[in-house]
Amino acid sequence: MKRLVTSEQVQELFKVQLENWQLARENYLALGRIKTKRFQYDDFEIHLQFNPARLVSSAAKTDNKSLKERKCFLCPANLPEEQRGLPFGDDYQVLVNPFPIFPEHFTIPLLKHLPQSLSTRFEDMLDMATALDKYVIFYNGPRCGASAPDHAHFQAGNKGFLPIEKEWKSIDKELLWERTGLKLYTLKNYLRSVLIIESEHKTDAAELFKSVYEMLEVKAGEEEPMFNVLTWREEDKWIVCLFLREKHRPACYSIEGDGNLLLSPGAVDMGGVLIIPLEKDFEKITKEDVSTVFREVRLNDMDKLSMRLKREL
Repeated sequence: MKRLVTSEQVQELFKVQLENWQLARENYLALGRIKTKRFQYDDFEIHLQFNPARLVSSAAKTDNKSLKERKCFLCPANLPEEQRGLPFGDDYQVLVNPFPIFPEHFTIPLLKHLPQSLSTRFEDMLDMATALDKYVIFYNGPRCGASAPDHAHFQAGNKGFLPIEKEWKSIDKELLWERTGLKLYTLKNYLRSVLIIESEHKTDAAELFKSVYEMLEVKAGEEEPMFNVLTWREEDKWIVCLFLREKHRPACYSIEGDGNLLLSPGAVDMGGVLIIPLEKDFEKITKEDVSTVFREVRLNDMDKLSMRLKREL
């Protein structure tokens, strides 16, 4: 029997950690002072958060050489002295993330040092969404926003924070496939390439995810398709948002001069909260810049994939 913690237990961990860990306490207090703004599109919003504490993640070097030269900050032996965790099952632990985006933000790493990969861990993600029912669980692919692609992990943040949690129900969408208790949608005119799985049963969600996964391209030199995933429990169902990617980072990340914007989208960004670690970028970014970023990193030919899913599922 898995030892699964509850939302209440991780909230208690959060409370105790902020009492005893100065870095975490200061960074969570700073969340109350950060600047935010919103861009309104036809049927959805993009929220922007100026969050300097996230510079460590947005600017993270994730090439193999850099990863080998640094200690893994998710391995139990390398955690800060003040950091405490709660076991989740036999293979994971829940940690307070000291560089938060959400009012309560957790990282859930594997205890063993194994590469970031979802194909054999998707059901673990669904279990986390069930146990931590006050939170959205999210996954960043190794080339899609993960700052520790060498160590498998999930993250969790408060429900109600990401625009997609409400927007997926009202936005224009196409039903690609269904059977009793299980549906697969794609969102239309949403700037991002998104598939939504709505499932009453964990095994059904896992089987459908596996079928979709096997149809996605794995780029040369990569171990899995490029995507970000969000999941949560809603009305006794699992909702899974699969953001399909073409690129790790947009062109503005690496160009020089006035056009440079330090943006490295992960699951939170794809869910509608764009994290901007530099104030100069927050002040100058435009609605069209945001549109360009998402168009560059999203899967290009979503229509082709949608047709294949309707034909082959």
